Amino acid sequence: MKAVRFHEYGGIDVLRVEEVERPVPGPGQVLVEVRAAGIQPGEVMIRAGARHERWPATFPSGQGSDLAGVVVAAGSQARGVAVGDEVLGFTHNRASHAEFVVVDDVNLTPRPEGLSWDVAGSLYVAGTTAYATVFAVDPGPADTVVVSGAAGGVGSLAVQLARRRGATVIGLAGERNHAWLKERGVIPVAYGEGVAERVRQAAGGEVHAFIDTFGDGYVDLAMALGVRPGRINTIRDWQAAARVGARTYGEGAAACAVVLGELARLAERGELEVPIARTYPLEQVRDAFRELELGHTHGKIVLRPGR
Repeated sequence: MKAVRFHEYGGIDVLRVEEVERPVPGPGQVLVEVRAAGIQPGEVMIRAGARHERWPATFPSGQGSDLAGVVVAAGSQARGVAVGDEVLGFTHNRASHAEFVVVDDVNLTPRPEGLSWDVAGSLYVAGTTAYATVFAVDPGPADTVVVSGAAGGVGSLAVQLARRRGATVIGLAGERNHAWLKERGVIPVAYGEGVAERVRQAAGGEVHAFIDTFGDGYVDLAMALGVRPGRINTIRDWQAAARVGARTYGEGAAACAVVLGELARLAERGELEVPIARTYPLEQVRDAFRELELGHTHGKIVLRPGR
C-alpha cells in the first residue's frame, strides 16, 4: 500500500509517498481503507522538528490522525464495528495519511449517511479542538467572545460552536472571509495594526472570553482587552499562557469518539459547517502542505488516499 513517510526532520521536500506493507489489525482493532484524511498545522511542526521535545518522531515516520473510510478487516475482540462499516475517527500513531490504517475500535464512530467523506475525514482534530476551546472559556448568551484565526480549520468551527451557546462572537480574519463570518452570525474584525481598538468598537462593551487559534501575541491582546486569564484559551502560544495563567485546552481535552460522533451529527444536519478549502490525492501531499503552510486557507485541506 502507499503511505506518506519522512526519514528526517525538514521542510516539505522530506515528505515521500512510499510502498509499505499493509498493517494487520490486532485485538480490539480494525483495518480501515482510508477515503479521506485531513492535514494539520501541528503535523508541519512535528515534521520540521519544532516539537521534538514534546512530540519526538521515530524515523521513518508516518503522519496523520484524522481519517474516514471503510472497515475492511477486524481483529479479534473488536467491538461496535464490523467489516463493511463506513466510519470516521482517529489514530494517535501518525498513520492516517495512507491507503490503509489500523485503528482502535474505541476511536471510531459511524459515518452519518449525509456526511461527505471529505468532512468526515477532516473533522477529528479541528472539531474536537474547537469543542475543547469553547468548553474552556464557557461562553453563554450574556458573553462576548473573540476568536482569532476565525476562518481557519479550528477557528471556523469554534465560532459556530460559540454561537450555538448564544454568545456574541467576534471573529478575527482577513477581509475575504468576512462575508462568510457574517452569514453565520459572527462579527468580523480585520487583524493587524489597530486590532485592539477595532475589537473594542465591535464589542461595544466588555469582552468576556478569548479563544486563540493562531498564536502570535493574541494572548497578550486578550489581556489588554481586559479578559481574565481563566477565560482565555490558546492552542498555539503555551509560553504566553503559562506566563499569564491562561488555559491551553486543545484536541487532547476532547479526544474521544463520543465528541466526534456528536460533531458529525451536527454537521450532517447542517448545524455545523466544516469548510473544505481543497482536496489533494495522496501523491500530492507536498502540494497540500505547501498550501497549508501559506496560512491563508479557509477551512480544511484534505488528502484522498483511496477511491
